[in-house]
Amino acid sequence: MFSQFPFKRVNWLVSSFLIGTLFLSLTAVPLYLYFFGIDWFQVVLFFLMLFASGFSITLGYHRLFSHRTFRAHWFVRLFTVAFGASAFESSVLWWASEHRNHHKHVDHDDDPYSISRGLFFAHIGWLMFKLKPETNLENVDDLKKDPLLVWQHRHINLIAFVMAFVFPAALAFAWGGSGAALGALLLAGVLRVVVVQHCTFCINSLCHYIGSQPYSSKCSARDSWLMAIVTMGEGYHNYHHEFQWDYRNGVKPWQIDPTKWIIWILSKIGLAKQLRTVPPEKIILSELAEAQRTLEKRLADSALSAGSAQCIRGSYQRLQDAAQEWAEHRAQDIAVTREALADLRREIRTALSILRRPEFSPL
Repeated sequence: MFSQFPFKRVNWLVSSFLIGTLFLSLTAVPLYLYFFGIDWFQVVLFFLMLFASGFSITLGYHRLFSHRTFRAHWFVRLFTVAFGASAFESSVLWWASEHRNHHKHVDHDDDPYSISRGLFFAHIGWLMFKLKPETNLENVDDLKKDPLLVWQHRHINLIAFVMAFVFPAALAFAWGGSGAALGALLLAGVLRVVVVQHCTFCINSLCHYIGSQPYSSKCSARDSWLMAIVTMGEGYHNYHHEFQWDYRNGVKPWQIDPTKWIIWILSKIGLAKQLRTVPPEKIILSELAEAQRTLEKRLADSALSAGSAQCIRGSYQRLQDAAQEWAEHRAQDIAVTREALADLRREIRTALSILRRPEFSPL
């Protein structure tokens, strides 16, 4: 049985860390809580480290550095570089390189964490097994010009160890001595690393597996409010893959995107600027095109009853008429109003709502 296991492909260092921290979280953490209990300081420190490292990944590693969706003050950049390292997800240069490859080759062989290879592979398997050679960082030449990122890349292991384990343990030791330091090492250190990592891994796996595709079905990325909660706003992944240069993932006002809210607040206090956004009409046109593709695909379903097909065809025709009216509106260079955008959104929702009715399901 074991003779066929691809031991030569195992990344032993990464696998040992991932398995070891999970093992400690399931054994040493409960033992500590049993013998020492927990106080408010440990709870607060855990969540402070959780949010500091988690948002450093989503806001810093992802939206600031990988996609350059905004520019940030040196303090924000330093903060995200330091606390992002504490998530033990490698350096900004490596992380951004892999992520840019993901966007360029999504769902194909050169996608480093392609969901087409399975949920486990996309979630964690791509880190545990050496299926491809190490990235050469050729696609992050722009980031290599930043001395801060080069410094972090050169000393990433030391920075990660200090920020993930030494920093919270030192704070706890100053607060309550050696017992508190041990608790911080296990809770704000080990357990927090495991939680942050698997929340991030969900972006690569579950955000390509569950949810809707309102903007494009050309790739597996999906929008999910549940995943948005788990991933600190990254769950609106279908929008992100369609408009990756937008600093927002949850573009609608009611969508849960705390990373977007933090970036917006930073811009208001002078710590961020040049926030890049996609024009509303371009977003609507993307939704329109996808709605048309969805209806066309449904109409091509031979299992539909005649009544269902006729009803969907009528809905599709109304959407076509709305698209034609919109095209004429733009051709005449008439200014796009909020009312016009709202009308087209309503038309799209109405056209697609018919597909949710049970009577229009295939026979």
